[in-house]
Amino acid sequence: MISVNKNAANNNTVKIAIQTADFNLADEVDLLENNNDDDGAVATFSGRVRNNNLGKSVSGLFLEHYPGMTEKSLEKIIEQAQAQWNIGRVTVIHRIGQLLVGDQIVFVGVTSKHRQDAFAACEFIMDYLKVKAPFWKKELSEGVESWLDARQSDEEKAQQWQS
Repeated sequence: MISVNKNAANNNTVKIAIQTADFNLADEVDLLENNNDDDGAVATFSGRVRNNNLGKSVSGLFLEHYPGMTEKSLEKIIEQAQAQWNIGRVTVIHRIGQLLVGDQIVFVGVTSKHRQDAFAACEFIMDYLKVKAPFWKKELSEGVESWLDARQSDEEKAQQWQS
């Protein structure tokens, strides 16, 4: 886990965690809100393993990453969000290893003085995480394991932020 204190005077902190362990949504929101009187908005996203993909039944995922490079990619994505929006605290947690249907995969949380910046930055971070961070997913679908390629729709969504 990387925990970076970007600007202690403004209470702006960044937490990046790549982990096998599950996380508690309420605890993560509390960390974003506690002792944070500067920001009035908190936007979050959490993703879970669903039981279907492209019309097939899914029973689980196995996620791998490139240690060191993944964290640096996430730092860069967060820095891009900080440059574009007035945001405070940021948390990104991504799980790796074997996950079952219903398990949490990812959490993105962003605070800001105003909701528009928090929503936009949270969505941007999640969209870029999907296509820029080096994670690989192997899906168990109908008894067959297969590595998943990045979806064209995810690439297109990330491209929209560039215009």
